[in-house]
Amino acid sequence: MAKQVINIGTTANDGTGDPLRSAFDKVNDNFTELYTDDAGDVNSITATAPIERDSATGAVTISLADTGVTSGKLATDSVITAKILNDNVTHDKLEGRYTDAVSITTLTGTVSFNCASASVFKLSGDLTGTYTISLTGYKKAQIITIYPLKGNQTLNLAGQGSSSNTFNKIGGVDYDDDGSASNIIQIECVDDSATDPIFFYSLATFAADSSDI
Repeated sequence: MAKQVINIGTTANDGTGDPLRSAFDKVNDNFTELYTDDAGDVNSITATAPIERDSATGAVTISLADTGVTSGKLATDSVITAKILNDNVTHDKLEGRYTDAVSITTLTGTVSFNCASASVFKLSGDLTGTYTISLTGYKKAQIITIYPLKGNQTLNLAGQGSSSNTFNKIGGVDYDDDGSASNIIQIECVDDSATDPIFFYSLATFAADSSDI
């Protein structure tokens, strides 16, 4: 049924509008249609809400069936915008690549450091042979920390670039490879191109010391 509009006349009390009984009959008919509409469309009072938010987790669920938006429509010309509530992004809600630490037990050869799973990598002991840190799964602006690098061994860096991998050293500190010091290396990915990724890195030695900071 189409919406029934009440005729209110041209001016007040001009006698051209709907009689009172007819007017309220239209009102009843309009409300009856709304309350008995089970089609599940957005305008239906009885329809399931198309957008639901889990109060515990903050997760938002949008039902395409309730909005009348098909998957094809969504892919071509529909936009869904989500707003993150203030202070609602916590450490636990970030990807593991930004929050997790991984232990590395292989201490010689070419070793994969999967930056999709962590940004901090701790070696289990001293290097025992020529060592190549092969970075995989990195993203632009991700900072990767690797420690403790120790041992009188050659140290190399590698990426996933199919054409080239550029590593730019910051500062003049080299890897202390005489085996007496623990080294830490921090690498920032500034371009995660599949063909020519670019990284900046810095090296330093460290020792436990909370004095004279």
